[in-house]
Amino acid sequence: MDSATIRRKYLDFFENKGHKIVPSAPLVLKNDPSLLFTNSGMVQFKDYFLGNSVPASKRIADTQKCLRVSGKHNDLEDVGLDTYHHTMFEMLGNWSFGDYFKKEAIGWAWELLTEVYQLPKDRLYVTVFGGDRSDNLPVDEEAKELWKQVIAEERILHGSKKDNFWEMGEQGPCGPCSEIHIDLRPDAEVKKTPGKDLVNSDHPQVVEIWNLVFIQFNRLASGALEPLPDKHVDTGMGFERLCMAIQGKTSNYDTDVFSPLIQFIAIQAHVKYGEDAKTDVAIRVMADHIRAVSFAIADGQLPSNTGAGYVIRRILRRAVRYGFSYLNFKEPFIHRLVFLLANQLRDVFPELNSQQDYVTRVVQEEEISFLRTLEKGLKRIENFQNNITGIEAFELFDTFGFPYDLTSLIARERGIRVDEKGFHEEMAKQKARSKVDAAKETGDWVLVGADVKPEFIGYEQLESELTVVKYRKIKQKNKELFQLVFNKTPFYAESGGQVGDTGFIENANEKVFITDTRKESELIVHYIEKLPESLSGVFHAQVDKSKRARTTSNHSATHLLHAALRQVLGKHVEQKGSLVNEKILRFDFSHFAALTSIEIAKVETIVNEKIRENIRLDEKRNVPIEQAKGLGAMALFGEKYGDFVRVITFDPKFSVELCGGTHTPATGHIGLLKIVTESSVAAGVRRIEAVTGEGAFEYLNHSLSVLQELQSMLKHPKDITASLQSLLEDRHSLEKELEELNQERANQIKDTLATKAHKHEGYTLILEKVSVPNSDALKNIAYALRNQFEDLLLILAADVHGKPQVCVMIGEKLATTNKFHAGNLVKELGKEIDGGGGGQPFFATAGGKNLKGLNSVIEKSRKLLQ
Repeated sequence: MDSATIRRKYLDFFENKGHKIVPSAPLVLKNDPSLLFTNSGMVQFKDYFLGNSVPASKRIADTQKCLRVSGKHNDLEDVGLDTYHHTMFEMLGNWSFGDYFKKEAIGWAWELLTEVYQLPKDRLYVTVFGGDRSDNLPVDEEAKELWKQVIAEERILHGSKKDNFWEMGEQGPCGPCSEIHIDLRPDAEVKKTPGKDLVNSDHPQVVEIWNLVFIQFNRLASGALEPLPDKHVDTGMGFERLCMAIQGKTSNYDTDVFSPLIQFIAIQAHVKYGEDAKTDVAIRVMADHIRAVSFAIADGQLPSNTGAGYVIRRILRRAVRYGFSYLNFKEPFIHRLVFLLANQLRDVFPELNSQQDYVTRVVQEEEISFLRTLEKGLKRIENFQNNITGIEAFELFDTFGFPYDLTSLIARERGIRVDEKGFHEEMAKQKARSKVDAAKETGDWVLVGADVKPEFIGYEQLESELTVVKYRKIKQKNKELFQLVFNKTPFYAESGGQVGDTGFIENANEKVFITDTRKESELIVHYIEKLPESLSGVFHAQVDKSKRARTTSNHSATHLLHAALRQVLGKHVEQKGSLVNEKILRFDFSHFAALTSIEIAKVETIVNEKIRENIRLDEKRNVPIEQAKGLGAMALFGEKYGDFVRVITFDPKFSVELCGGTHTPATGHIGLLKIVTESSVAAGVRRIEAVTGEGAFEYLNHSLSVLQELQSMLKHPKDITASLQSLLEDRHSLEKELEELNQERANQIKDTLATKAHKHEGYTLILEKVSVPNSDALKNIAYALRNQFEDLLLILAADVHGKPQVCVMIGEKLATTNKFHAGNLVKELGKEIDGGGGGQPFFATAGGKNLKGLNSVIEKSRKLLQ
């Protein structure tokens, strides 16, 4: 049974059991501050468990893309080294939201595994929660009795709280679970050791394939448990492991989920998978990592140096490094795997197939960039003297993306050691810093009134009477804040790139300022620094109207900008990110070349024409998603849309988008748009920053002021561009003349120094104080003299345009004797000019602050050479 059939049978089975089949949520999370990535199937349904939202169906099933590389579920360092860990994996799941419970979940799981998939019953084991004294919880006898109806009691094992009590996090919904394990070992091994002795023992062939979670409690910040009003079921089955079990393999990587990628990599690397442990690991790493990287990019997360983007970059670089070191891929290669992956999963995850070219280009550009960094890192290692310290190894990791094992491998090849303990100490320091920065203490919600779902009324109203539903205290970076939830609110919560509203609430006794408004899943959360003296009663709320108006203009302008870019550049242009506040609009979009000045002018012209047309806003709410797409609305990859959406239209032939943000009633309110910058953000992604309305007029007035000042400085020329061009050409000509003079002077200094060379202790010594125009001249003089004297020891105390510098060069023949080390000499001599430096064993330089110390450099050199 192939993997596509296994997946289809799962979804068909639960559809026949009355479940609604829903698409996978994006890998990258937008409105959940507790997670960077979707790491389990239940993440997109969190609000249903918390009671913040009502599901369209009480029974749901899907296959969810998951990523586990950071935080609690960190599998990255294990991936490739064993045969069952992955970064991205599929989680098959079925859910009940207050509908069926343990009886149906257990019965259907057994039916699917043994009757549909026909897995052998005598190889299956199940676990139930064995109770926990600290939480005063008994054994889950209900689940045990249900299992006894389908499986022998000796195959039912009690599990600890660690293995059989599932929790969303430190707080939130939780409950006991039952795991289903399968023993895939040969019969001979099974006879020696019963499978029940290896359950939950990290045996690669006695593995958990399905976890049935029975959510019936809520964990409070105090640690206490309270029963939930409704009981839920949340199951998760690892698709790759299921395929391994059904297809009779001993490794996930041997299934047809991975075999097309593995075979292609092996062929291109001219190796055979399964013959060499090192190349096998490298192939598994590459086959796994391209899945995580490709889908993250397709879902809107580009590689970067921070947050989720850094995780994706790290995964990709790990794959590049393995290919470079063990499979001899010295040129970009991994991007070629995107086509195979997109084609393989085009029916189940069409978002990658739809963006195949874009994702391929992004991966390729990242590969090119890291291969350059890889070379720089290797050169940096060459400059290290003796053994590599922990700080230096950490620099290679942090700056050049070198994992410790790569640094260690290269060090062994060069016959030097790495301070592994020191490296891990530096890593620990970095992690400690990150934890401090990210530390956030969150209290429990305290109910003030009825726990109702907040209503957003801010499309029509900027002020309102409202009541507080609940509040909680948070502490972040040692600052205490409070979060409020109202029964209704005119404050827009940060979403879709638009910043959250600010303003205030007040009653007869006090006024409290709202400093920010954000979404936390389905809740609209308002931030305040001081809690009102009394939370009961009615408050008058008012949004900062000026800020909202300017922000709204900028948001509507992004829609016009998006449409204009597609008109000028082509339909491949898609939004990849945005920031909209009261000052600027920032719009990221897919495009692989810098915009020309003509293209920018065309885009600006189109947008401003649409502004002058004063097109009225056409807003439609609660439109079925398919109907909205039929209207021409673009659904952005990486966004999770509900069954009903809001459609914003400014001329149905020009701009139709799905959007929850606030907008101007007509385009004329924007006033004017002026593009300020156009730049690259990442491979295949460009960024435009623009200003509108008053901001645009301020920008133009400032630009005109600068232009008038330049005209005055240049004596009001007829053609200011030609005048500036002439000045630049004159400067370039003068710089060239100066360069020639400096080269001539350097040659003279070199010739003079050559006449002062003399034999000393069997080698040629030049020890002089010189004055040179720049550092390049000093370096060129040193190399020229090295070419002239093969047994040279050159020590120069140089005045480089008023700054002290020491230069040591050793001739090729003398260097082979290891009598002198340029780097060591320079470190010692650099002290005389209050500086330091380093370099290679045969050439090194040091800069400093004390120009008067150059004479001391000469004197100290003489003493060292005695």
